[in-house]
Amino acid sequence: MVLPLTVPPSLKHQSLLWSPICTDLDALDAHIAILGIPYGSAYDAAAITNDQSKAPDAVRSVTDRICRGLERYDFDVGGPIYGGRALKVVDVGNVPADMTDLRSHSVRAEQAVSKILAAGAMPITIGGDHGIPIPILRAFKGHGPITLIQIDAHIDWRDEVNGVRDGLSSPIRRASEMPHIGEIFQIGIRSSGSARTEEVEAAAAYGSNIIPAFEVHDKGIESVLDRIPEGGQYYITIDADGLDPTVMPAVEGPAPGGLTFHQVRKLIHGLVRKGRVVGMDIVEITPAIDVNMITCITAGRLIVNLIGAAVRANYFDAPPA
Repeated sequence: MVLPLTVPPSLKHQSLLWSPICTDLDALDAHIAILGIPYGSAYDAAAITNDQSKAPDAVRSVTDRICRGLERYDFDVGGPIYGGRALKVVDVGNVPADMTDLRSHSVRAEQAVSKILAAGAMPITIGGDHGIPIPILRAFKGHGPITLIQIDAHIDWRDEVNGVRDGLSSPIRRASEMPHIGEIFQIGIRSSGSARTEEVEAAAAYGSNIIPAFEVHDKGIESVLDRIPEGGQYYITIDADGLDPTVMPAVEGPAPGGLTFHQVRKLIHGLVRKGRVVGMDIVEITPAIDVNMITCITAGRLIVNLIGAAVRANYFDAPPA
């Protein structure tokens, strides 16, 4: 074989799992839509473009480490990820920011998710900081009741920080105010974060199920699944610091004793079997401090496990390929 003198430059993956890209959400035809929401509501000027805003593209860039090929046997899900079906997974790109109107990003994020839901697709979102579930969950208005499943080191129940009510410390507080959100399970909680005693008391008054990480380690993730009602609709929000920093090191608030990949994987598969997972997000990845991109790869592997489990639970009307 005679090689050419030059070859085109290698390009990083523009989409997750080699999915087709569609930014016309009015024409979306998909079973699953991958969405990037890079920006949240900043608490100060320096955080407007924090490192988490680079995470959606960073996770996409390691597609070939997340999955070596869609035809390959994936032992996490018991076969090729799409199960030999003509599953339509579409990457709809990132919600853009308007520097003249920073609040409009949240509005566009909610509108994007609303269009994904109107198309009958499951949104799987990569953030961004943990403020991004707020517009996502607002878009689920009319699709409830939804049981909210949070994987996190922190309860995120602040009413406001620096006058900002939709920031990364407030998503579960805001979710608790939405009529279509029912029970809340907060799993992996440990160490200390933004919560004070008053936030813990507010969560308890709501009836939130706060399950510390060490309870999961002592009793097993099966004990958590047993507490979650059967036959529900579940939305999963995963803060990368909910997992142990040995698994997902690229976070701003690392705390020892977090959940393992195996525990979170088993939780996802268990929820898929128990009822219907209607969406998931993974947030708070800081790519600049990742180690061998393992945090981004782990995020992708959690997405793969949700997709593979949902296919095998016959969530989608996808004929054999």
